Amino acid sequence: MKVSDIVINKINRLKTGYVFTYDVFNLPVNKTDALKKALSRLVASGKIIRLSKGQFYKPERSEFGLLRPPEYQVVKDLLEKDNKIIGYITGVSVYNKLGLTTQVSNTILIGTNVNRKPRKRGKYSIRFIKQKNTITNENINKLQILDAIRFIKRISDSDKSHSCQRIISIIQEYSKTDQLLFAKYALKYNPGTRALTGAILDQISDIDITYSLYKSLNPVTVFEIGIKDEVLAEKDKWRIV
Repeated sequence: MKVSDIVINKINRLKTGYVFTYDVFNLPVNKTDALKKALSRLVASGKIIRLSKGQFYKPERSEFGLLRPPEYQVVKDLLEKDNKIIGYITGVSVYNKLGLTTQVSNTILIGTNVNRKPRKRGKYSIRFIKQKNTITNENINKLQILDAIRFIKRISDSDKSHSCQRIISIIQEYSKTDQLLFAKYALKYNPGTRALTGAILDQISDIDITYSLYKSLNPVTVFEIGIKDEVLAEKDKWRIV
């Protein structure tokens, strides 16, 4: 079978939005040039779209035009390596799903345990933030909430008090064990995040789970966040204004 036929047959079986590389075709090295030419022809015809060098996807078509691939597909190689989690998506897209903002962005923010340089991938800008906690499948959702607390003043098109109330409602649904874990993960964040996390947990928990957070803070530091008193009852204890 010709390389072009192999490529078309394979792409026809792929889901729309799935990002793929040359490896998905499992062709021998001596067929690489023919593979590249076949893919280039499909890009020119509009059947597939080149995301970046060596990366392509089959676009989904809607009445409004071509849809972008899911963010996970765009950066999946930066989130997992050798079946191990090495990063997680955070930032605007997550804040949108959490109900903290209605904004969308061409920037994808990734939390990772190592420092990485920003990069471009098609229309997307990819940035990284250092996560000091070990990243696992089980704690990603909590780290995303902690990131939202950390950047609560920077969430665009958002009222800080509304965001805080929404975060409180999410953490209220945690079990006591998960609230304890949340406090533990917060210890590796900056002082402002530790303070706001402590104030939230004090407000919703009927047991003391914030002692370590409180003792980790400088007793004279004041945190200017701008959340209303009626939303955060424990502001004064945590020196939040």
